[in-house]
Amino acid sequence: MEEHSLFHEAVDLLPLQKPNGEVLFPIVLTPNPKTTKPIELTEAIKANRAWLDSLLHQSGAILFRGFSVSSASDFNDVVESSGYEDFSYGVGGAGSRTKVVGRVYTANEAPPHQNIPFHHEMSHSPVFPSKLFFFCEVEPGKGGETCIALSHVIYERMEQKHPKFVKEMEEKGFIYTRVLGDESDHSSPVGRSWKEVFMTDDKTIAEERAAKLGMKLEWMEGAVKAIIGPNPGFRYDEVKKHKIWFNGVVGRFEDKLNNDPANAVVFGDGKPLPADVSDDCAKIFDEECVALQWRKGDVLLLDNLAVVHSRRPLITPPRRVLASFCK
Repeated sequence: MEEHSLFHEAVDLLPLQKPNGEVLFPIVLTPNPKTTKPIELTEAIKANRAWLDSLLHQSGAILFRGFSVSSASDFNDVVESSGYEDFSYGVGGAGSRTKVVGRVYTANEAPPHQNIPFHHEMSHSPVFPSKLFFFCEVEPGKGGETCIALSHVIYERMEQKHPKFVKEMEEKGFIYTRVLGDESDHSSPVGRSWKEVFMTDDKTIAEERAAKLGMKLEWMEGAVKAIIGPNPGFRYDEVKKHKIWFNGVVGRFEDKLNNDPANAVVFGDGKPLPADVSDDCAKIFDEECVALQWRKGDVLLLDNLAVVHSRRPLITPPRRVLASFCK
C-alpha cells in the first residue's frame, strides 16, 4: 500500500487481520513515526480524503489508532473532517441511542452484558447509512469487542452451504416484523418505542413516515406491529462485481415484545425460513470475523454495505463506544 506522509500502515497491531484482495481487513493506520510534529487525525483525514476513500472501498474497514482523540467532541471533529454528509439517526432506526454532541450518538444503550448479533445498520430499511464511524471513549476492561466481517465472503460461503436458500432469497427477498411498544425498553438492543422510531406521538403521522420507509403498521394494545418488505436479501457491488450479504437473517433480537424468532424474518411470500439457516450463518460470521479489542482513542470507519458488525458481551466494565452515521 502506498504510504502517505501523515499515515503509517501498521500490520502487526491486529494479528487476526484477514486478506481482502490486495489489502488487509481491516487496514490499521497510525501516525507516521517519521514526522517530527504531532499529527492531528482531523488534518490527516482532510489532506488524504480521496486516498482514504479508495482504501475504504478496497478493504471495507479502516482503524485509526494512536491519534489524540479523547472526547466525544474530538470524535465529532473527526467525523466532520471526513467530508461525508450526515445521516441523521432519526426516523426508522430501532437501536437504543442518545445523541451526545453534533453528529455523535451512543453506539447502543442495551445492557453491556448482552450480545448484539451481526448486522448491517438499518439493512431492513430502503434508506440506510453508507458509512459508520465508531470511537472508543472508554476502553473496555474485558470483553465488549466489536466484531466485523466482510459481507461478500458471507454471501459466498452461504451460497456454498445453502444454495437453494440463497436462490430463494434472491427471488423473494425477506419480510421483517417487529413489535414496537408505546414506551421504550432500555433492556433491549432495539427497544425504541414507536414514538421514538417515527419521532411523533401521532399515529397518523407515524403511519405516513412508516410508509415512506416501506413499512406497514398494525396497531395493537400498547404497541404497534411494523411489517417491512419484501426487501432484497442482498446487494450487488457494481465495481467489484460481487454480491453482498445484506439482510437481517442473523441480526434478530428477542425481547419482551418480540419473543417468536420464527416470525421475525420470513421469505417475501410469507414462507418461513429453514430452521438451520440462521444458526449456520451465525457460525460462518464467527469464523470469518475480526474481533476488535478496543483501545482508548480508536476510531473505526466501516463501509456499511461491505461490512457487518456485532458486539460481544462485556465481561469487565467499563466500556463506552460512540457512533456516527454518514450518507
